[in-house]
Amino acid sequence: MNALLLLRIAEVFALLSAFSFGGVNALLPEVHRQVVEINGWMSDATFSDIFAVSNAAPGPNIIMISLIGWQLSGLAGLVVATLAAMTPSCLITFTVTRLLKRHSGSRAIKLFKEGLVPVALGLILASGVAMMRTADTNTLLVAFSLATAAFVAFSARNPLWAFGAVTGLAVVAQHFGMM
Repeated sequence: MNALLLLRIAEVFALLSAFSFGGVNALLPEVHRQVVEINGWMSDATFSDIFAVSNAAPGPNIIMISLIGWQLSGLAGLVVATLAAMTPSCLITFTVTRLLKRHSGSRAIKLFKEGLVPVALGLILASGVAMMRTADTNTLLVAFSLATAAFVAFSARNPLWAFGAVTGLAVVAQHFGMM
């Protein structure tokens, strides 16, 4: 067990947690930047694989951070990354929630809450773009991703319909040698 690596994992994920809005998915671009580009802990492909596994697994999105910790340093890395990612945001949420309850009738608080919605949505959109840049390696895959995003954004259907349609198109494209 490398104590310096565990300390660095804790530092990175605690800092990300302290400044997060919108959950783990909103942090993906910065998580990718820290894990792949700055620290060089893994490749784009490994990061994409971990993202795919974490989204396929049942449970909260924090699994992504846990799996990164596991990849980097086994069980100790999983525990450190998970606790580092959860503790600051939980403490901040607890504190802010108590303050908001105390001043819930304030116009400033209502405006603050309304202002956070576009911030969280923008961060989540940036996460989608970051994952597309990591995973989409050719024009056809980019087209599939954009079509899926458009389907989800402009239809009232469950996103699983888009997944099924894109999977079917991918099988056809692979059969005809387009991928």
